[in-house]
Amino acid sequence: MNAVIPYASAGPTPRADDGALHATGPWRVTAADPVLEQLTETLRTLLSPHLPGLLLPAGSDGSGSHTLTLALDDEPSAPARATVGVAPDGGAHPADEAYRLRVTADGIQCLARTAEGVFRAATSALQLIATAGEHGELPFQELTDAPRYAWRGLMLDPARSFLTPDELRRLIDLAALYKLNVLHLHLTDNEGWRIELPGIPRLTATVTDGPAREFYTVDEFRSLQEYAARRFVTVVPEIDLPGHSGTLREALPGLAEAPAPAGLGERFPFIPPLDLTDEATHAAVTRLLAEVCELTTGPFVHIGGDEAFGATAESFAASVHELRAIVREFGKRPVGWQESSRAGVEPRDIVQHWVDVAMMDLPDTEEELTGRPELVAAGRTLDFIKALKKFFAPTDHDLERVVEAGGRVLLSPQSHLYLDRPYAAEFAPPEQTEAAGRLGFGNYRPLGVQHAAAWDPTAYAIPDACVGGVEATVFAEQFKGFDDVTVLLLPRLASVAEAAWCGRAPQWPEYRERLAHHGRLWNQRDLAYFASTEVPWSE
Repeated sequence: MNAVIPYASAGPTPRADDGALHATGPWRVTAADPVLEQLTETLRTLLSPHLPGLLLPAGSDGSGSHTLTLALDDEPSAPARATVGVAPDGGAHPADEAYRLRVTADGIQCLARTAEGVFRAATSALQLIATAGEHGELPFQELTDAPRYAWRGLMLDPARSFLTPDELRRLIDLAALYKLNVLHLHLTDNEGWRIELPGIPRLTATVTDGPAREFYTVDEFRSLQEYAARRFVTVVPEIDLPGHSGTLREALPGLAEAPAPAGLGERFPFIPPLDLTDEATHAAVTRLLAEVCELTTGPFVHIGGDEAFGATAESFAASVHELRAIVREFGKRPVGWQESSRAGVEPRDIVQHWVDVAMMDLPDTEEELTGRPELVAAGRTLDFIKALKKFFAPTDHDLERVVEAGGRVLLSPQSHLYLDRPYAAEFAPPEQTEAAGRLGFGNYRPLGVQHAAAWDPTAYAIPDACVGGVEATVFAEQFKGFDDVTVLLLPRLASVAEAAWCGRAPQWPEYRERLAHHGRLWNQRDLAYFASTEVPWSE
């Protein structure tokens, strides 16, 4: 069976010489073009967990082995669909990622016009090898493919639950294997500041947990970007302002508070957002964003702009306007959460859509609240829920505002792409009942894997000219440790990757059969996952 995720647009095409390749090895990786030599090194690293003892050393003559060949080809089959969205490398047009893959008696050929396309083909080849099963038979076939969306991202949250550089590298590998090409790092929040800025050492002076240092040094951050780039993944750092600034306020006391709506603080405590119209505060933020922009090798810096609870609409809009201007001044293109659209939108602005009131799925009455035990357990009251709905009411018009102004929308809807949603207990195998009850954000209704796989990126009726791309998120309020992250990501990240690449939701009956083979791939990479009973997992 062909279990590749995302599914190749043309599907597997049997070749005239019907037969099968025994994929159990040994294997060697070769480049038919000198410009792909570095790519062979990257691919060997990615393949090593799946071919223990069966991957021949670089330079081996490969006698008796199968060959995974990487080659540039001026005529890979024409893409089945046009690529739309923002190019993560900052180019004027999306990269050519179309590829062709052939399975023959001698091995697998990965063909494309560009190195990036060859790499996408190679990740499909890796999946074929890793999911082939104990007999390891791969039918002779040909796949042709190209992506629908240019920006296919994953957001991680080391601000709240730190991930070491080695852990981030493992997640970069995972993203790349599913043809994701953006890693968005939520580096700052009320709970932590996770990037070293040499000019402002106080930001990380006290960020420790016992003997551990819980931030990325300049060298570590640069190294992570280089590692990602070798896998055609662009790193986008997020400095979340003007709200979510608790750690920044602790490090730099005296930053000006944004004017707050009258009477708000008497009912709900909050950490005051920043006021960037204040000269000293503006200067401090300019200094730190200058350093972030200098450290960032990619073209984008995310300014946050979400949930500025405690700022008037006028103050918030003024601060977002200044944040965008500062990032542009230092040569980067700003990205912001959808609330940033209320500061105005220009065609070049990228706005990340994540919520509206209906999507929040919150009760209206005490009776309805009683029927939501996850909200009761999280301490939510009806008064608090009503205040949330009022605060988020403007979100109902954010998407319309962006599209009408010709901005670019990154689709990250909380309803399906927020992968910190708890799993429904009814789908938990006995050994993961505790994890299903513990993991995930308490505001969200627990649901299953099929729910995430049902997401359709075309449901928003956004013109192609206004599409930025697709990005899954996993915020870290409710967990600690690497395994918690991967259990929330897997298996749901795979369906997001398929929707982002193919531009449509997978067909569940067929998709679950392919997904069933990927537990083997994750086990080979020592990645914990939620073995939902919705899926007939293969050994």
